[in-house]
Amino acid sequence: MKRLAIITTHPIQYNAPLFELLSKRNKIDIKVFYTWGETVLKQKYDPGFGKVIKWDIPLLEGYEYEFLANISADKGSHHFKGIDNPDIIERINNYHPDAVLVYGWSFKSHLKVLRYYKNKIPVLFRGDSTLLDKKSWILSLKRNLFLRWVYRHIDFVLYVGKNNYDYFRKAALSKGQLIFAPHAVDNQRFECASDSCKKKATGFREKLNIAPSHLVFLFAGKLEPKKDPELLLKAFAQANLTESVHLVIVGNGELENKLKEDFGKGKNIHFLDFQNQTDMPAIYEMSDVFILPSKGPGETWGLSVNEAMANGKAVIVSDKCGCAIDLVENEMNGYIFQADNLKQLKNTLEQICASGETLVKMRMLSKDKIRMYSLNNLAGLVERIVMDISK
Repeated sequence: MKRLAIITTHPIQYNAPLFELLSKRNKIDIKVFYTWGETVLKQKYDPGFGKVIKWDIPLLEGYEYEFLANISADKGSHHFKGIDNPDIIERINNYHPDAVLVYGWSFKSHLKVLRYYKNKIPVLFRGDSTLLDKKSWILSLKRNLFLRWVYRHIDFVLYVGKNNYDYFRKAALSKGQLIFAPHAVDNQRFECASDSCKKKATGFREKLNIAPSHLVFLFAGKLEPKKDPELLLKAFAQANLTESVHLVIVGNGELENKLKEDFGKGKNIHFLDFQNQTDMPAIYEMSDVFILPSKGPGETWGLSVNEAMANGKAVIVSDKCGCAIDLVENEMNGYIFQADNLKQLKNTLEQICASGETLVKMRMLSKDKIRMYSLNNLAGLVERIVMDISK
């Protein structure tokens, strides 16, 4: 059986289900090398949410993994020297992989892996950067020249969507090196098909005094400038909407106090604290339309949009979200609006409220469209790549 070594910094709720599925399917052998070190398992303060976060779903079950020793004085994925594993090559070699898959290059040890294994075994890469955030032409030129050097050490890239594809093409990777491997979540879990999940969703509505027949717009994420929840709250407050339309804001973060002070008493505006993974399917279920109004920088995809679509929601996203061009078809399953454009977002809210039965069709189309963005499809693709290129 072909062996794939996967190099990534730490366990996250989006990758762990894929690793578990690959092991369960038993078509290739995988081992995940976590480069942050075991200290990552300690409870950590998340500056984005403004609180200590501990995910309530298992992230280390069902697959083989190893935490590598990290000697960085300032451990973490927030800077290049934060990931420094002196024995990373030795540990990987002990596994005898037929190929390596590296998540992200901008860490000392990850770049070391790319450089070492080039021309030894196939080197796969996973990153979701885009060209959506504008930079000065000088910075852009310097960065592009450096990226061309970095990516010379990579054989194949598993790109997540069109914006990500454009980014890698600009970095001089050939079309033959780019393999479409779209971002995916556990669609089945977010579908919220069980009676207990639906009951929990009803409970959220009752808690907020929202009638079953009322329409709910939902934002769920960090309350930070990058996500731009303030724009959404302004648009909702200014829109010409009926009393049967609500906006629910789920999350915490640096903007929380300001947003609650400015909009907390607003008509049909509701705030909920951060909800962990086991409750998120019910949070999506209680809503009708999910909105991600991000202005960036750094909204490379927006996996919450996948989650909402798996639950059968219409979606409204800004054009600064990496997923927009792939997942959203205007007036089909939702709308794309220009980031930071208050008037356009306000008009979009009004338009979707007036859509009537069209909204039902939008929700159905979302669910249909996201089916191809599944963990099963992604796992199958990774398996085929590893088995083909390592022959």
